[in-house]
Amino acid sequence: MILIAVFVLLGTGLTVNSESHSLHYIYTALSKPVGLPGIHEFTAMGLLDDRMIDYFDSEHQTKVPRQDWMRERLPGDYWEKGTQSRKSKQQWFKVNIGILMERMRQGNTTSPHVLQWMHGCEAETQPDGTLKFVRGMDMYNYDGDDFLSFDDKNGVWVAPTKEAEPTKRKWDGVQVLKEYTKGYLENECVDWLGKFVNYGQQQLKNATAPKVYVFGKKAKVETNLILTCLATGFYPKDIEVWIKRNGRILTKDDGLMSSGVVPNEDDTFQRRDHIEILKSDLSMFSCEVIHKASDVNVNKVWDSDSDGGNSVAVIGAVVALLLGLGIVAGVVVFVVRRRNRTSGRCSVLLCIISVLKTSIVKYAFFFFSQIMLLSVY
Repeated sequence: MILIAVFVLLGTGLTVNSESHSLHYIYTALSKPVGLPGIHEFTAMGLLDDRMIDYFDSEHQTKVPRQDWMRERLPGDYWEKGTQSRKSKQQWFKVNIGILMERMRQGNTTSPHVLQWMHGCEAETQPDGTLKFVRGMDMYNYDGDDFLSFDDKNGVWVAPTKEAEPTKRKWDGVQVLKEYTKGYLENECVDWLGKFVNYGQQQLKNATAPKVYVFGKKAKVETNLILTCLATGFYPKDIEVWIKRNGRILTKDDGLMSSGVVPNEDDTFQRRDHIEILKSDLSMFSCEVIHKASDVNVNKVWDSDSDGGNSVAVIGAVVALLLGLGIVAGVVVFVVRRRNRTSGRCSVLLCIISVLKTSIVKYAFFFFSQIMLLSVY
């Protein structure tokens, strides 16, 4: 069984089909090294419609393109200025993590602490081809909890906890900061979004259909097995997956579990839902997958007698997932512990994020919410 720490941005629900687009930048800073490959003290990335377009980390100290069209269309000084900007933000985060640790009385703790910032915008394409601002977001997260966010409509900062109130009061008192933040979200961000969509429009329009597999594997209980529905290799990320028993959709009340949508190594995504059933259950189990962007609606019935032929495909999907997680490890996290509030604050080394879940609250981000165990049962 493999346990991997991964930090990824939740999806917004915007798709190319609806002619809506999003641009987000996410920064993650740790208070100390964690000694894991791919997990850096500071990382920053840009996401265009859920695809990484640029990346920076504290080890390599250079902002680099992650899409060919970014490398081809943007001049060298763009990357030089971007590198300097990321280095400045790295220092800002280092200072402010120290301030927050002192404010939270965490100076003697041995576990790492995490400060994150996400900002960006979402816009819709108009008939004349221009983009119209829909919403902006500027949010801070500390150790898995909402810390501070900007209310773009009312032009004020929102502090959900008392520890954030000093920062709210200070920032609300700086009128130029509020005006700049609002102006960036509604104007400058949308301008860059329009440029990037124009540069990468061909790639963004290419929808990729999912491959769907239904298979059963041994469970810990001898009389049971794990029935899994795997959809992999699709883009964009929005997808519907249902496991059915005699035509009835199974839910979490039935014991259904889902990985959520997670990235592969090739800019596509995968999702894996599974449920534990009795080996003796003679019901008809099926998996229905709907991916509107590629016009796919697949309904596969599980054949227990011939199960096992999907092993190579499943292993390949898991390898692709692990490579994809390795690409984004340590980069983006913005998730609130909604479903695991009673378990207490979780360690950065143990928290795994189910990513890009459009079914969770839209336009918020949630992090360190649950532990996701990846395994080919």
